[in-house]
Amino acid sequence: MSTVLERPTPATALPAARHRTDGRTAGVVRTVLRKAGTALTTALLVAAALAFLALAVGPRILGYQTSTMLTGSMSPLINPGDVVVTAPTPVDQIRVGDIITYHIPVEDQRVETHRVTEITANPDGTVSVQTKGDANNGVDPWLATIETDTVDRHVATIPYIGTAIRALRTPAVMNTLMYGAPAVLVLGVLTTIWRKTPEEPAPGTAPAGTGE
Repeated sequence: MSTVLERPTPATALPAARHRTDGRTAGVVRTVLRKAGTALTTALLVAAALAFLALAVGPRILGYQTSTMLTGSMSPLINPGDVVVTAPTPVDQIRVGDIITYHIPVEDQRVETHRVTEITANPDGTVSVQTKGDANNGVDPWLATIETDTVDRHVATIPYIGTAIRALRTPAVMNTLMYGAPAVLVLGVLTTIWRKTPEEPAPGTAPAGTGE
């Protein structure tokens, strides 16, 4: 009577295959995370560059001005923290209903952004305007005389960015960005290089330098 002997399956076959699969999965995850981090860093750099161009370079080239709304007097159109974009406009083109940014003629002569409710031509050729905040119950308690040829008229509002700008201008944040950002960028590049994994051998192919 003959007996057929079955060849046992090597005990290490399944664990080895599982190890290769786990290694490939980990490599894919690291690659995805690395690419996501690179994309996020690039997006942040592009956004910072665009913000710099819009807020620092643009006014010098295109002539518009930007300021940050500090109060809610023009809500809901312009809220605290919004950036107000204005363009110099000839005074004779200003109409009731326009929103202008100007220095008030009382107290600390702060910059105010309010809506024009009345325009008066003065005998000396200047123009006086009565203004009001949209959210205020009454008109401003002063008449502002525009003695220049132009006045800054509202043309656009950029929500929320003013709060971020004010935060970025604080000494602690500016120092962190000035010295920390380049260090983080260099560290990220070095980490990306160090974490590069060698290519996994194709299934059924022995690693280089080993025998079958």
